[in-house]
Amino acid sequence: MNAGPWLSVPPPGYGGIENVIATLVPELRRLGVRVVLASVGSSTLPVDEQISVFADGQFAALQRPYNQVCGIAQAHLAGVVRELHSRDDIDLVHDHVEAVGLATLAAMGPAGPPTLHTLHWDLAKHPALYGSLDGGDRVRVNGVSASQLARAPLALREHSVGHVHLSTPLAVDADRQPLPDKGEHLLILGRINPGKGQDVGARLAHRVGVPLVLAGPVGPYHRPADLAAAGDEARQNPDVRFFLDEVAPHVDGDLVRWVGTVAGQERDDLLASARASLFPLRWEEPGGTAVVESLALGTPVVATARGCLPELIEHGRTGLLTTDEEELDDLVLAAELLDPDECRRVAAQRFTPAVMAQRYVELYERVRQSASAPRLLPA
Repeated sequence: MNAGPWLSVPPPGYGGIENVIATLVPELRRLGVRVVLASVGSSTLPVDEQISVFADGQFAALQRPYNQVCGIAQAHLAGVVRELHSRDDIDLVHDHVEAVGLATLAAMGPAGPPTLHTLHWDLAKHPALYGSLDGGDRVRVNGVSASQLARAPLALREHSVGHVHLSTPLAVDADRQPLPDKGEHLLILGRINPGKGQDVGARLAHRVGVPLVLAGPVGPYHRPADLAAAGDEARQNPDVRFFLDEVAPHVDGDLVRWVGTVAGQERDDLLASARASLFPLRWEEPGGTAVVESLALGTPVVATARGCLPELIEHGRTGLLTTDEEELDDLVLAAELLDPDECRRVAAQRFTPAVMAQRYVELYERVRQSASAPRLLPA
């Protein structure tokens, strides 16, 4: 299970891919799969074996200039390849490292084990890689939604074995948990950047007079105090510039608040008590972890109908969707008419880790069967 060098598993707070892995691995092991985790040394997820190149996560370096950080992911992958060359007991690699993971494992050719690479991101990126991918019979990909794969380049679709929706441990017996009292606030949960539309939500909150909480990091800064202490240097990060120029002017500490990264029970309480989760998207959301978490905690979703949202949300039952950004004002006011218990019932049926793990086991077998020749290990 190749998690990459950016964050520990589970992550200390924000960490979409790392949270997916932390959710998936325990269920795989429950099904009898032996898991070797390739991550950073500070990862604490129980596994059968762990390998690492870096002692701790390198996330803070992720958005520095390319020439300063281009070796980080490559160093991690070099360690993975060394490990794969030195042993014959790896039946399959499940890779989650954007671009370089796919390229490196495909380049191993018949010396590499069968590989499933999960596509967690916008597939409009990396057109030269995705448009010419040749993984032979050993490398396959899966999406995290059907809509994501539908927009993929042809070469990538030809390597696809399907999609697997994301899950959350919060969905387990979600329909049997006591429902907390609802507050008045809306919540946008996730990394703050233009695609997530926090500026749209902030302006909406002021127009309709409904409190909005923004919860998530701005670039590498997880707390308001961290960003304030960074000074002018922080503006080199594009997400920071977006926040300071487009979002911060609307953050008044009263109607609109940025609370930084929240995790654990604090995050769950904030989400469960919200009147609705808001997703004023400007991009085609591929996976929607925060969407399924919201449903599991009984909080309906109000969103622009982009990317995976129509696959995850049943309009009028678990949320309200629109293709018109201006209509969001009316929808956030109408969200209180939706039944929180219905959101939780749907989550308990569709978005548990057990459902996701079983689907991945099926894909693993398909990928292994498609590898027609045995591995050619170095002499």
